[in-house]
Amino acid sequence: MGAGVTLPALEALLAEERLEVLGGFALRPGEEGFPAGTRTLLLLGPKEPGFWTHLKTQPEWGGPDPVDRWSRRVIGRIACDLAAKALFPFGGPPYHPFYQWAVRTGRVWDSPVRLLVHAGQGLMVSFRGALALKEVVEVPPPVAKPCEACAAPCLTACPAGALTGTGYDVPACHAWLDRAEGAECLSGACLVRRACPVSQSYARLPEQSAYHMRQFHR
Repeated sequence: MGAGVTLPALEALLAEERLEVLGGFALRPGEEGFPAGTRTLLLLGPKEPGFWTHLKTQPEWGGPDPVDRWSRRVIGRIACDLAAKALFPFGGPPYHPFYQWAVRTGRVWDSPVRLLVHAGQGLMVSFRGALALKEVVEVPPPVAKPCEACAAPCLTACPAGALTGTGYDVPACHAWLDRAEGAECLSGACLVRRACPVSQSYARLPEQSAYHMRQFHR
């Protein structure tokens, strides 16, 4: 894919790897903190259904850090094809400010429990990387924040009281996961993330959530 890339063409290319554009924004003239020449930043994440099944067929699976290594290879290759720069939320410190970038898209927000919530993926949102493009590319338009009309079940879903509107008590979360009662969270995904109505309509496999929970609780 050469110059003049369009969002539909890019989405079709990403879909081959079960990825999608979760949001993006145009840079302001003279804005710093991005690769030289960047005019558009697009955030990429898993496209469901199908992402996890696809990932498990890739050569990185079975080795160390398969998700991150796959992301580097695939998104790096796509970036090269577009004469763009691939950026990742891992590999630091220092780390790129994906949280701030996500909120800037108008399709991802700070949720009542402070985790990011996405218009289509809810609290299950995850970013595999970003493309810093040297051309102006159409980005998905901002939409209404789903939390505005939500009863916020996420605020009371954590059985350990570790994830609430006041923040995230990580030690309390790990302590809960060490207990027998924490098995449901460890094997089926965080109950707070699952409580989000938008998350419930997103086709993420419990197997994928369990994998990430195990990585978190090592």
